[in-house]
Amino acid sequence: MRQCPGRYVHREGKPVGGTEARDGTGGTDGRRGTHGTAEPGAPAALTTPRGRRPVVAALMLGMALAAIDGTIVSTAVPQIVGDLGGFTVFSWLFSGYLLAVTVTLPVYGKLSDTFGRKPVLIAGIILFLVGSLLCAAAWNMGALIAFRVIQGLGGGALQGTVQTIAADLYPLKERPRIQAKLSTVWATSAVAGPVVGGLLAGYADWRWIFLINLPVGAIALWLVVRHLHEPARPRPKTRPRIDWAGALTVFATGTLLLTALVQGGVAWPWLSAPSLGLFAASAALAALTVVIERRAAEPIIPGWVWRRRTIASVNLALGAMGLLMVAPTVFLPTYAQSVLGLGPIAAGFVLSVMTLSWPVSAALSDRVYNRIGFRLTAIIGMSAALLILLAFPLLPYPGEPWQPALIMLLLGAALGLFQLPLIVGVQSTVGWAERGTTTASVLFCRQVGQSIGAAVFGAVANSVLAARLLDAPAPGLPDDLDAVARALEDPGALSAAATDHLRRAVDAAVDYVYIGAAGAAALALLALVVLAPRRFPVISEAVSTETGGQPGDSPDAR
Repeated sequence: MRQCPGRYVHREGKPVGGTEARDGTGGTDGRRGTHGTAEPGAPAALTTPRGRRPVVAALMLGMALAAIDGTIVSTAVPQIVGDLGGFTVFSWLFSGYLLAVTVTLPVYGKLSDTFGRKPVLIAGIILFLVGSLLCAAAWNMGALIAFRVIQGLGGGALQGTVQTIAADLYPLKERPRIQAKLSTVWATSAVAGPVVGGLLAGYADWRWIFLINLPVGAIALWLVVRHLHEPARPRPKTRPRIDWAGALTVFATGTLLLTALVQGGVAWPWLSAPSLGLFAASAALAALTVVIERRAAEPIIPGWVWRRRTIASVNLALGAMGLLMVAPTVFLPTYAQSVLGLGPIAAGFVLSVMTLSWPVSAALSDRVYNRIGFRLTAIIGMSAALLILLAFPLLPYPGEPWQPALIMLLLGAALGLFQLPLIVGVQSTVGWAERGTTTASVLFCRQVGQSIGAAVFGAVANSVLAARLLDAPAPGLPDDLDAVARALEDPGALSAAATDHLRRAVDAAVDYVYIGAAGAAALALLALVVLAPRRFPVISEAVSTETGGQPGDSPDAR
């Protein structure tokens, strides 16, 4: 691994002394801290004499571009379809973007470790803005979907690199602050996206939902170019080799697998030839990827990502979290509208309360993990999430809106206590030259978990609906969740008995989804209890660069 000695520079550009102590938090008892210390393999500085604030502002703006994208587009779908047509394929507006983001995360992570964070982030912002401009100029649905894929190629660089730079900028003791700020960006985007998208689609033109990205991205790009500095590192003895074959097979494997998961049961039946063919092809490509990566000098997905217990357990745990997140984000709005009879805005509020408690809990999590460690803090958070998810099926029918809102408020607090300690912890077990790859692997697993969850829980919900509607009081009722939700939007077309039967069927389907989400929470707990080490092998941020920055070089543990 290439080593690049140096120190972080802050304010006046002077090296800041101090060392991380044996608990990895800045003091032997967790109370004495450092502000900016050398790190294995790190370049000399990631800030300017003006401090970190402009860079943090750029990171938050960059994260906002990626975070608000899905929610702002979803509200304008009727206007987009009305203008461009393509109703049968409009779901690819979201699926294409998701595919591009997910499959490029490992590639960008490796590139940021090899060539630095700044060029990858700049390329990501430019790609995202080019994609946004092209989306605004789209002339039909096919062109819009293709341009959304270009947006996704930039979005993958934004998501992974922003998280990595945030960890580079701050020592372990201060990382919860920046992670809480990034969590707040996601929370704000979840609330603001539908509102802004609805206003632009209703009072302007749907193309403005893409054009609005341009000034935001331009400011972020200027801040990155002007204020984010990665001094030249020692030139390596051998020229870095990019694993293009590995990148291509990773991209192809992820594309085929996620296409099978996203379109299975929607565009074609699960056991049809397209589904089986895609799964078989993705399995074959996955095997080919393993062969290529084992032979590559600089693999895109190095074997150590899965050989190190800490990273492997966090990957699996956050993949399970992505699985369970499908229950609230996908099915709760349908529950709120179909069962509780709320409008779209009120239904969105029931979900958005989770995004209020999440960043608060994340910001305070360091007070817990500094005392009891990363692993135990995450176990407590996911244990609480498991109990909260199991409480959802116990809600009365039809119930009051405050009841699921309270469930979501508690769930956000529990997941904030789970996710942030794991991300901060796993980033602290690797040196600078491995942090991009590690962060990307975590985000990749979480994204794949969400895709699997959407497919699995969609099948569960529709099977429960079909079973409940076998004895429906009226013939011809819809038997899938989307069709039921549309039918309930016009209750005058149904009898009172049929309407009540449909509402109860939706209630039962969502209850089973939440039970499945509780099962995913149990899987996350199992990964932490069985695989994760009791103490994360945190690398001291003042370890000599001669050590190579590998876990175990420092006695720190947390």
